[in-house]
Amino acid sequence: MSILRRLALLALLVSLLSAGCGGEAPDSGAKSYPLEGKVVAVDAANRKITIDHEEIVNFMPAMTMAFVVREKDAALLEGVTPGDEVTARLVAPDSRYWIEDLVVVKRGTPDPNAVPPPDVHRLQPGEAVPDVALVNQDGEAVRLSDYQGRSLAVTFVYTRCPLPDYCPLMMKNFAAAHAALCADADLAARTHLLTVSFDTAHDTPEILRAFGKPFQKTDPPFTHWELASGTEEAIRTLGGPLGLDYVEESRSFTHNLRTAVIDPEGKLRVLLRGNEWTPEDLVAELRAAAGL
Repeated sequence: MSILRRLALLALLVSLLSAGCGGEAPDSGAKSYPLEGKVVAVDAANRKITIDHEEIVNFMPAMTMAFVVREKDAALLEGVTPGDEVTARLVAPDSRYWIEDLVVVKRGTPDPNAVPPPDVHRLQPGEAVPDVALVNQDGEAVRLSDYQGRSLAVTFVYTRCPLPDYCPLMMKNFAAAHAALCADADLAARTHLLTVSFDTAHDTPEILRAFGKPFQKTDPPFTHWELASGTEEAIRTLGGPLGLDYVEESRSFTHNLRTAVIDPEGKLRVLLRGNEWTPEDLVAELRAAAGL
């Protein structure tokens, strides 16, 4: 074997060994997507950054989402502030996802003429939930007051959200709770589920029906778990007091995951924040709200 060939093989061997060493396993073949947007919030303690991002081609539409950076990249968040325009790379190898290569391309500057958004009253348990008008998956007008007399769970989604621990998880949890509730005829009769899309331009009744039908456990479908949307104003009126944040500049809602349990009188019983609650938690709250 020639010296040059031996050297080439040695270099290849060194590169392979190097790839297998180090703190984290390489994500060979991981899918990644370029991301551009404006920073809404930075939570350095939890290595999270909320970005009002443009469409991520071949992955997800424009929306406002919280993304995590890995521990080894925590320094990327240093000096990043709300209003900064950034680019990054969204990595999604499987059910995980994170951002890398975060770069501030333009520093945000406060607008001296900007009008601060109005303060939104955050509902406390025992307070009445706004009775807004929505349109369900059948194109029928519904109001929250239509469900009085039953305990009601309400959550918010985008049908086009691909991130597994956001909207897909909300649908999965509601599906499991729906199945458990429907297995008890008395409990099913005294409870109801409502998933509200805040992608008001895209999620039409037809899309909501097609999206929600595979999860249905009743015949006919949608008699116990409905999907609905409405005007931007209606979603803001309902979601704001429940903690669903809204970005005035881009006129978009933030994916900050809120699920409310409402008692038969239309009053908030409990607000489940984030995605760590379980279907069993939801069923227990609905059961208690129904007085069972």
